[in-house]
Amino acid sequence: MKLLLVEDNTELAHWIVNLLRGENFAVDSVPDGEAADSVLTTQRYDVVLLDMRLPRMSGKDVLARLRRRRDNVPVLMLTAHGSIDDKVDCFSAGADDYVVKPFDGRELVARIKALIRRQLGDKSGWVMCGDLQYLSDTREFRHNDTPLSLRRREHAILETLMLRQGKTVSKTALMDSVFGLDDEPSADAIDIYIHRLRKHLIHSTAQIMTLRGLGYILRTREAP
Repeated sequence: MKLLLVEDNTELAHWIVNLLRGENFAVDSVPDGEAADSVLTTQRYDVVLLDMRLPRMSGKDVLARLRRRRDNVPVLMLTAHGSIDDKVDCFSAGADDYVVKPFDGRELVARIKALIRRQLGDKSGWVMCGDLQYLSDTREFRHNDTPLSLRRREHAILETLMLRQGKTVSKTALMDSVFGLDDEPSADAIDIYIHRLRKHLIHSTAQIMTLRGLGYILRTREAP
């Protein structure tokens, strides 16, 4: 899962980025409204965290432009005031949820996960591919009731494949899911991560198949 944080307070932005990366999210961060508007026209995100009051363009205006482009990415507004007027402004602009500063990190993560579940239409709380289980509440992978120990980018790739299981996912889409604005995207790195994931899944009935020239697909291993 890849998130965009738009926050002009450098110290707060640093704290939020570290918090979310610790939860296995890929995170891009920009400090003002114009930068956010520019990034949102070229990049795809699973959730946007958008400060209400920003330099160069307000969060409300960024959100209005986003919705005019018919981009329905879930947006969580960060507001310094919990007044009724502020809440109404958030939802009127097209926000999906809001959180009032200062906020607890656990609340922020819980609200982000709730937006993701809503976007996926996930009502069961888990997804299966063969004997591989993905728990959407914790974003944890389990095989035979044992958690899979994955590095952050391995987790991001397997999560992308799991949530689109049975469908071909291009290498470009996988690169988008793991590399941020400050990274140097590498197609070769994706091959390495896929190789590592196959080792993790060697005893699982879930397998990652390569479709040459198209990408990868996660599906249940056929019985011999």
